[in-house]
Amino acid sequence: MVRWFFILLLIGEVAQAQQTTRLTGNWEFIKQDAGGIWELVRPVGKGNPESVSLWQTVQLPHCVNADDAVDPDVNYYQGPAWYRTQLDIENPYSNGRTLLFFEGAGQKTDVYVYMTKVGSHTGGYDEFVVDITDAVEAFRKLPVAQSRFKGKIPIAVRTDNSRDLEMIPSDLSDFNLYGGIYRYLNLVYQPPVAIDKLFAKAEVDKTGKIGTVQVSARFFSPPPPEGAGITIKLFDPTGKVVHQKDLPPPSGGGPGRGPGDVKLTGFTLKTPQLWSPQTPALYTVEATVTTAEGKYVQTEKIGFRHFEFVDHGPFLLNGRRLLLRGTHRHEDHAGVAAAMTEDLMRREMIMMKEMGVNFIRLGHYQQSRIILNLCDSLGILVWEEIPWCRGGLGGPVYQAMAKRMLTNMIEQHYNHPSVIIWGMGNENDWPGDFPEFDKEKIRSFMKELHDLSHRLDNTRKTAIRRCDFCKDIVDVYSPSIWAGWYRGVYTEYKKVSEEEFKKVDHFLHVEWGGDSHARRHAENPDKALQVVKTGNGADERAGDASLYGGAARVSKDGDWSESYLCNLVDWHLKEQETMPWLTGTAQWPFKDFSTPVRPDNPVPYMNQKGVVERDLTKKEAYYVFQSYWTTQPMAHIYGHTWPVRWGAEGEEKMIKVYSNCAEAELFVNGKSYGVKKRNSQDFPAAGLRWNVPLNNGMQQVKVIARTGKTVITDSIQFQYQTEKWSQPAKIVLEKTGEQNGIATLQVTLLDEKGVPCPDAASWIRFGLAGDGKLIDNQGTSTGSRLVQAYNGRAIIRVQTNKGRSVISAKSEGMKTVFKEL
Repeated sequence: MVRWFFILLLIGEVAQAQQTTRLTGNWEFIKQDAGGIWELVRPVGKGNPESVSLWQTVQLPHCVNADDAVDPDVNYYQGPAWYRTQLDIENPYSNGRTLLFFEGAGQKTDVYVYMTKVGSHTGGYDEFVVDITDAVEAFRKLPVAQSRFKGKIPIAVRTDNSRDLEMIPSDLSDFNLYGGIYRYLNLVYQPPVAIDKLFAKAEVDKTGKIGTVQVSARFFSPPPPEGAGITIKLFDPTGKVVHQKDLPPPSGGGPGRGPGDVKLTGFTLKTPQLWSPQTPALYTVEATVTTAEGKYVQTEKIGFRHFEFVDHGPFLLNGRRLLLRGTHRHEDHAGVAAAMTEDLMRREMIMMKEMGVNFIRLGHYQQSRIILNLCDSLGILVWEEIPWCRGGLGGPVYQAMAKRMLTNMIEQHYNHPSVIIWGMGNENDWPGDFPEFDKEKIRSFMKELHDLSHRLDNTRKTAIRRCDFCKDIVDVYSPSIWAGWYRGVYTEYKKVSEEEFKKVDHFLHVEWGGDSHARRHAENPDKALQVVKTGNGADERAGDASLYGGAARVSKDGDWSESYLCNLVDWHLKEQETMPWLTGTAQWPFKDFSTPVRPDNPVPYMNQKGVVERDLTKKEAYYVFQSYWTTQPMAHIYGHTWPVRWGAEGEEKMIKVYSNCAEAELFVNGKSYGVKKRNSQDFPAAGLRWNVPLNNGMQQVKVIARTGKTVITDSIQFQYQTEKWSQPAKIVLEKTGEQNGIATLQVTLLDEKGVPCPDAASWIRFGLAGDGKLIDNQGTSTGSRLVQAYNGRAIIRVQTNKGRSVISAKSEGMKTVFKEL
């Protein structure tokens, strides 16, 4: 683990004002619409049936679909929902403004102070501000302000994620369009004179010797009055002031970076510390506006870096080739869906960095400012995109929304040095939302977005993924290449990539990999490749994501084992080391995420292509990436979640170790099987594999890996089963542990003779009656009440609530079993 991870401080941008408070507690929520705003604020006496409340107390951030997004028995809710609270509001600034600053809410939002609608926003992913100053003052003059609300200000927020064809993203997209206030909501007190947005354009020449900074601002009305002053300071990464300039108040607008923006100052800096994934050096621009009423301070983090996509060549950062080693992120997590806390986000991003990631595509929408701050601090380059995803092209309202979201994304994340690409769309060759699918109209609108992006920010590239008829419009293009999953076999990856590379000036391959059902392993994972045709492309086509019909493909005919995914990843990474022209790639995605279009997957409604589960539990593939991409010594024996292997007595079985160490020695039951040298081109496991004869019974496996004087060890144990089995016929349900009031239950599938079936993939459904509660609807292999077995077993957990419960387990064709807790 990199030592500086532990001293990382997430220093957020000062948002809009000097006094900002996150509104996390004391909220009520109802998952339905109201008859009107009066229904939310009207007085109801005790004992009246109308006082029976359907409201529940929640914390923000909160997602309407925290549970039902992965409920195996229902479609996720798409419709209106309400939040309400009462706030103590005391703005300390004379003539100041009081604002509600939303970091994101989905997908349409209306905001009320008492019965007055004070603002609306359409779009689930960009930030927006609602000024409640006048409405608060008007409410305070009403008799009910004191008589009923005791001076508190009633706030209500309606969110709505109903289906709407004239909105982006499309409901055809392979992810949920969540509802709720699922990012932080802030109460902001703003002085009379304040900066709306501070833009700091940091650039450095190819030599890295001369840095320039252009600072412009957009002020809230009114602009700074006569006698006001502005001071601009630049602090280096150690906190030392390296530039300071006092400015007179600006008069009027322009010339800034856009209409209405005011250029404040520009200056040069000799030999700035350069930002890179290895050394993410961050400078701080501080703007102080001084008036007779006091000071307003806003800061922004910036970084100096020079990047280039070489024509028909690699990616350069600060004059040197950098292979982009990437992944993807959806805003989704077990138990909370989109409502991830800052701590959860930080944990997720640090796990990516520890895996060796230096690049991320944020799919498929603008994400939280917290994520961008973490990318800046950790040194992760970013492709961020608007949610024009699938379905075709809508009308004027649709197109205006896309342009507005692109503008907001660029303006709100303009200063982040991590961002190198603005994404214009994803899979825009996918029709279905409209009767017309006109490629020329899509091309024309794509060109409008490309031009708008460059007008707003000429320092970054534009890009799209998978829309061949638009690939000549944007600066960087990623075709669809899914070698070994949707089409072809993974050994075709390099050849197909070279062919696609030649078709565009700047090639970057994002989205590759495959699904794996966590805890499922295979003795012969590549068996499905025998039936898959080669030489016919490796893209994804209509219907390929289905588990039924069509040509033979691993996504349909494979075993969805972690064993197969590790081989696929291993091959891709070894090949990438021999492709000097390659800019880079991004595996899809880092974490399993929920989706409405995959109800039949082993965990229903889950896209299971992640290298970690939806709760951040690592799968085996995580360590394959780590063995290629990291320098901190590591070693991992494959199979930590594989308790039973099988085969004939004395049969040789491959034991693989994923490690970045120079050599490793394997021990099985205390016996050494020799030292192997690591060679990244020796597939699989870079040569760190041993064929070991196994006999029936428990096996103890240990590896000792070495790099120089550094020694790393890892160990596992598993049962080796030689007894043959037939079809599953019986279910055994047992409690395997309990801790902190959480009991763990496991199903094991046996044949009619009572022999375990270690390759069984039967569907298991858990149920519970009594005082406890199933910990389900998590979207994980151990957190779903309906799940495919992994190697003849399945796990569920129960919150006992210190009471009595009966848990059931059933599977088609077998007798349902019960267990009392």
